[in-house]
Formats: sequence, C-alpha cells, structure tokens
Amino acid sequence: MLNRYPLWKYLLILLVLLVGLIYSLPNLFPEDPAVQISSDRGEFTLDERRLERLETSLSDAGIDIQSVEREPTSVLIRLDNADDQIQARDMLSEALGDDYVVALNLAESTPAWLESLAASPMTLGLDLRGGVHFLLEVDMDAALQQRLEVNASAMRETLRDERIRYRNTEIDTRAIRMDFMNAEDRDEARRLISREFPEFEYRNLERDRGAGLAMTLTDAAVEEIQDYAVNQNLTTLRNRVNELGVAEPLVQRQGPARIVVELPGVQDTAAAKRIVGATANLEFRLEARPDTPEAETESFPFRNDASRNATLMRDVIITGDSVSNANRSFDENGRPQVNINLDGTGGTLMNRSTRTNIGRNMAVLFIEHKTRDRTVIEDGKETTVRTPYTERGIISLATIQSALGNSFRITGLDSPTEAAELALLLRSGSLAAPIYFAQERTIGPSLGEKNIERGILSVEIGLLLVVAFMLLRYKVFGVIANLALGFNLVLLVAAMSLLGATLTLPGIAGIVLTLGMAVDANVLIFERIREELRTGLSVQQAIHAGYERAFTSIVDANITTLLVALILFSIGTGPVKGFAVTLSLGILTSLFTALMVTRAMVNLCYGGKPVKKLWI
Repeated sequence: MLNRYPLWKYLLILLVLLVGLIYSLPNLFPEDPAVQISSDRGEFTLDERRLERLETSLSDAGIDIQSVEREPTSVLIRLDNADDQIQARDMLSEALGDDYVVALNLAESTPAWLESLAASPMTLGLDLRGGVHFLLEVDMDAALQQRLEVNASAMRETLRDERIRYRNTEIDTRAIRMDFMNAEDRDEARRLISREFPEFEYRNLERDRGAGLAMTLTDAAVEEIQDYAVNQNLTTLRNRVNELGVAEPLVQRQGPARIVVELPGVQDTAAAKRIVGATANLEFRLEARPDTPEAETESFPFRNDASRNATLMRDVIITGDSVSNANRSFDENGRPQVNINLDGTGGTLMNRSTRTNIGRNMAVLFIEHKTRDRTVIEDGKETTVRTPYTERGIISLATIQSALGNSFRITGLDSPTEAAELALLLRSGSLAAPIYFAQERTIGPSLGEKNIERGILSVEIGLLLVVAFMLLRYKVFGVIANLALGFNLVLLVAAMSLLGATLTLPGIAGIVLTLGMAVDANVLIFERIREELRTGLSVQQAIHAGYERAFTSIVDANITTLLVALILFSIGTGPVKGFAVTLSLGILTSLFTALMVTRAMVNLCYGGKPVKKLWI
C-alpha cells in the first residue's frame, strides 16, 4: 500500500527523536556564574571558619550566594547573578591575599537524572564560554645554552673514553671553550670532536700555560636549534593541554619565537599557568666521590630542605626527555611517588650507569626555569623588566641497590598534588627551552553570555522567517515541514552534545545556515508533489512520486555540501572547524528529518486514506 511505513520504522523514528530530546535537554539548564578559590602552589587549605567569614562579607556586600561547594583542591562559590562575579572575585582576592588565586568560573547545573544518563550540555568555545588566552615567548638564548651544555657533556665523555686530559670547560653564548695540558692533546681532541660535532666551527686558542680550543656554533646550526625549540615546545604544550582535558584548545605558533595557547572554559589561571608554563625537567646524576675534581662536580640544595646539600657529578645519566610514561601512586608507607618508564635509549643508559655503580648514591635533580618581573620607569613610562633565573633542587638521593632498567620510581615528593603534576609534565614531555608569559588574558563568562544571547537571537530570527515562509507557501505541509525543522534543531543539538563538539560563534552561523538549508529538501519534495498533481496523478500517487523522485536530487546536493564541510574541517583551524562541525552534523540531521520524519508524518496524515485534495 502506498504511503505506509511498517510499525518498526515508526518506532525507530520515535526512538531517535526521544533520544535526541533527552540528550539536548541539558542545554536548557544554563551554567551558574561562580567564583573559584584555589591555591597558587597546588596545595589547598582553607578552614571552615575563614570560609564562613568570606561568605558573610559577600552577603553584606549584597552579593547573593546560591551555594558553596568544597572540593579537594578548591572551593566553588555559585552566585545568583553573573554581574556580581567581578565584584566577588575582587573582594575575595583582597581578603585572601597572594596565597590564593580567585578566578571566575562557570559551574554546570545539569540535573542528576540527566547526568546519570551521561547527558551533558554542549561544550562552548572561548568566544562563548570565556577562558584563558596566553601568548608565550620561547627563550632562544636558553635553548642555545641547553644544547651547548648537552654537547659539552658529550665532548667530555668522549675525551675521557680516549684518555685525553682537559682542565676545564667554559660555555659562553654560542661557544664552548676547553683547555688542555699541551698542543698535542688539543689537536687530538679537535680531531675527535670535530668528527662527531660538525655543527661547530673550531679555532685554536693560545694560552700562557697549555693550549685552548674554541668551538662556535654555525649560523645554520643556531637557526636549526631555535626552530627545533619552538616546534618541540609546540608538541609538548599540545600534549599538556590534552592531559588537561580541555575541549577544542588552540595551540599554534605565532612568528619566529612565540606560541599562542587558548583554553576555552578554563577560568582558573593559576592551574593553567602551572601546567602550561611549567618548564620543569629532571636530571639523574650520580653523587660525586670525595676524590672527584671540583671541575667535574656541582653542589645543590634539597628541594624540601634548603639547609641540606649534596655534591653531584656534572655529567647527566639521563634527563626527563627519556621518560616514555609516568604516573602517580603511593608507596608502602602511603607517601606519594611517581612511577617512571624509560624509552629504549634511556633504559640502556640507566642500566649501563647503575650496574657499575651499585652501592653509590644517585640523585634526582628537579630543574625549573622561572622569571622575576619588576616594573621600572624609563623616560616617564612604566616598563616591565623580566629577569630569568633557574631553580635546581634535589628531590631524592638514594643508594643504588641493583642495576636499574626501564622502570623505577621517584620518591621524596611533598604531596600527592606535586606527584600528579610531575607525572603529567613527564608524560607530556619537557620543554626544549623555557617559555615566558608575554601576554595573559582571561575572557570572562559575561562576554560569552552576550555572544550566546546574540547567537540565539540570530537562530530565532532565522527560524521564524523560515517557519513563516513554509506556512504561507505550503499550508498543512508547511506545518509538517516546520515540525520537522524543530526536530532537526533538537537532533543537531543532541548530536553536538553527545560527540562533545565545541560550539563557537562560527558554529552558531553554521546552525543558522543549516536551518535555512533544512527546508530545501522539503521544498523540492513539495514542489514535486504539486507537479505530479498537475499531471493528473491521484493524491496518494503524487505523494509517493514526490518523495521518490526528489530523493536523488536531495541526496546529491547534500552529499556535495557534506564533502565541502569535511574538507573545511580537515584543513581549517579554529573558527573554520567550528563552522564545519555544525554544518556537517546539520546536513545529516536534515536528511533524516526531511526524508524520514516528514514522510512518517505525511503517511500518518494521508496514508491509506481516500483524500481528494491536498492543502499544499
């Protein structure tokens, strides 16, 4: 019989629409404006009495508090009004001082029964939800310094293996200088080193006693090192951001030495800076023997006890770059530790060094590059002067009981938070060079709220115009098309929520375009039905022919647009991707509602009934 679906097809359409409705519902529960209190040092302690005083001071200032939620590493204060966020943040910052960080935030308000079904609202982009924008600058001088230190260590090891005596090593800007007992040793060292390190230019130095050798990096080598530093930092930052679980982050290069990082939805700048900007790395070194020459040793304090020191060898066994995986756990006494897995090269170097030094102490040296910013007045203008410095401290100093391989553990950490962050940094890789925050900007949720309001308004206007046109043009069939259009919007929102796609302003533009395009298929079908009626076909035959003969044109047009959307997604970045996501999902939902949902409604209204006239 014409224009009748089997029962299972009606049930399938009903099930899809029901699932779409459920998973689009969380978007009707807007996030609550909130203020988040956390510690700048990772560890968080805020007693109940002090928290109550803070709540009282906010209430006295006329700021309505919805609720206060204490979490292990922060306190979240939900507010009734977004306009009170900035005032609340300023008051709390002044009351708590520099020991705590107070940040704007948005807290989800999805009902528990929806959360139990794994339903959650769409992820909003930086332009809608707010977030953090960092402009990072790579320290090129430090990149050269680090590479020269690694090369100098390798050169010393080569000379020791060949039993060539040297007196000291100096590193300055782009050059390494070494002194030797006589010219013969210098010439032999130059022959050996130049073969392994062709990126240097070599020059003999005259000394009052002995002979010297200067090794200077070529211009091409300097450019290669600097380019590698930026690209490696890009990779590391992307890994760190992925570990943070931020949806649709932006990490891209800007110019020769800068990197842009945008984290949508992140309002806790302290946590973001602590992870993104951390330039921490590890070095594993042997403790120096009492008879080791001073030129080959360095002394460092312990990180958790500055009054204690240990003297270590200058040569590094391995660094954090050799770590393939790291995770936090607890030892048999309940103290935090980090379990380390090394790559093949790192495991070989560790085994070679430890198997010949059983009974000797090995230190884990924690290295962190930081800056001190101070404001000076030059020519009547305030200028920020950034002074870089490096902190080195020993995390642990333990006796080598047996030869170590690819797996071992680091103990001596102060807290579980420190262990978790160290494991994250080691998993994501160390930075090839220190980075500094050249610019930091927090985009507040209030700005995103205005963008959302304007975006919703544009969707409403577009939807209203389409609905009015369809009603005037196609009457009863226009009502069917408009209902399908509403289902289409519900399914699109549900699909984006389920897939975790990020909605941006360009994405809203894609939704508006989808609503306009969604009725194209219905227009083709309805016009085809009109043509068939004019040729003298019966109502049932005209409906059947309209859907059947318009099918090819509809699929062809939408598949072409879908391919374009997929290309945009694959080659585009940022806003272009956001537009492509909503457009491609919108095409799929439009095909379903135009071909399946409207046909089901038309079948229910007219299928198998003696209809003499269609209101179309």
